[in-house]
Amino acid sequence: MELFDTHCHLDIEAFDQDRPRVLAASRAAGVRRLLIPAIARPGWERLCNLCTADDGLYPALGLHPVFLDQHALPDDLTALEDFVQRHRPVAIGEIGLDYQLRQLDRRRQQELLEAQLAIAEAQRLPVVLHVRKAHDAMLATLQHFDLPGGFCHAFNGSLQQAQRYLDQGFRLGFGGMLTYPNARHLHELATALPLSALVLETDAPDMSGFCHRYGRNSPEWLPEVLAVLAELREETAETIAAQTTSNAKVVLGIASDGASA
Repeated sequence: MELFDTHCHLDIEAFDQDRPRVLAASRAAGVRRLLIPAIARPGWERLCNLCTADDGLYPALGLHPVFLDQHALPDDLTALEDFVQRHRPVAIGEIGLDYQLRQLDRRRQQELLEAQLAIAEAQRLPVVLHVRKAHDAMLATLQHFDLPGGFCHAFNGSLQQAQRYLDQGFRLGFGGMLTYPNARHLHELATALPLSALVLETDAPDMSGFCHRYGRNSPEWLPEVLAVLAELREETAETIAAQTTSNAKVVLGIASDGASA
């Protein structure tokens, strides 16, 4: 089976001591491809270099809303436009709205989001969305942009909100939280949604699954998410792996051989 981890921060310091081992273990577990979303401008060069050195790693470039106060605006947005043109990532991200953290200024988040969506629209790139307690605001914003879809990372909204994302060409990310026995809402979503709507992710090193809840998350554990999803949906792991990997490739414009389409 071939799995695609559509959200993994393999570039950050948490993996500096054992990145080659993690990648080898992930490939041995069937995780052949990983999307690496950026957080802030200082990490873009390193992220791009990491992905250039490995055909199975794909870069997304963007400015994360949680690190709003670390972004030098508008200079970082100008730099993002330049980086995107020079390095041609497969997506813009990780971008979004976070209303869970009340200290984050919502107006500034909105302005940052819209500026990055405009870059994605101009470059015809999908987007990787971070959305916490802000799905309605995000969906209202997306309606003003002509985008080729993307991923809504760690989706935990309603079925109605899910359908609105699907109508705009998005796929919904499910990861380690799905493996918790008491995650009833996520279980209901993962069962009710069509398989064509789903992609798998880890968000490593964060959001570890139930079996690893006290440690660093890793892309090598993505098969555990797959196993739970297969049990919930009463479908084979092979079927789910094939469809979710295909979903990811379609959104990112990746051909079956792994090359960018």
